[in-house]
Amino acid sequence: MIRARSYLGYPPVRAARPNVSHYSLTALHHHGFVHKLITQNVDGLHSRSGFPMEDLLELHGTLFVVRCRHGHEIDRDEFQNILSTMNPSWKAFVDEMAAKGESLRTNPDGDVELEGRSYHDFVVPPCPTCQNEGRIETIIKPDIVFFGGSVPEHKKERSLYEVETANRFLVIATTMATYSAYRLIQLAHEQKKPTLILNLGPTRADNLEITKIELSCGEALKAVTKTLCLPQDTWGKELLEKLDE
Repeated sequence: MIRARSYLGYPPVRAARPNVSHYSLTALHHHGFVHKLITQNVDGLHSRSGFPMEDLLELHGTLFVVRCRHGHEIDRDEFQNILSTMNPSWKAFVDEMAAKGESLRTNPDGDVELEGRSYHDFVVPPCPTCQNEGRIETIIKPDIVFFGGSVPEHKKERSLYEVETANRFLVIATTMATYSAYRLIQLAHEQKKPTLILNLGPTRADNLEITKIELSCGEALKAVTKTLCLPQDTWGKELLEKLDE
């Protein structure tokens, strides 16, 4: 639910930038080596690296959209600005931290832990669409799957379809601890699709005896991308340059 901790946690999420892994996958897609991408991450960094949204499935949602209980969608940047207007003392606190170069540790769900300060004065505005419909709704949440929650059925079905129609399957930097991720590699294994895991350390799928490479995904993807991708246009060249920034 959107509250003070979510308000404080959003600026670092918004300021985050894609890394070499994100740009490598986008470059591999641009040059025809990767066709679809399913991510468990909710930080939006794959799309910000330029990976086309039509070929990207954010399985667990995104922190850049919020929804009320009636399903109305609100852009997170827009909602953050509304929160700032309605909570000037909290806005001043955020600005002060930014001026000092300080930041709070952001949890995977976009919240932060802030001890020693009461949250009771934080005001959450009602959903604008609900207001227009004559209803006051202040239960508004990031559009993500929280711990213990379920992946929406349409995303589950799409993820299974993408695996079923793929000719091979690459798993990168995940332990597959969540069943929503594990069932995808399980399906690929059952259908005898060529599958490779690139991950440091154990994974939930180790019992399937799938080939695994234990290397840093950033360095491995960078090397593969530079070997395979021969840019023929400006965007392709820019993506390759991003790998060395």
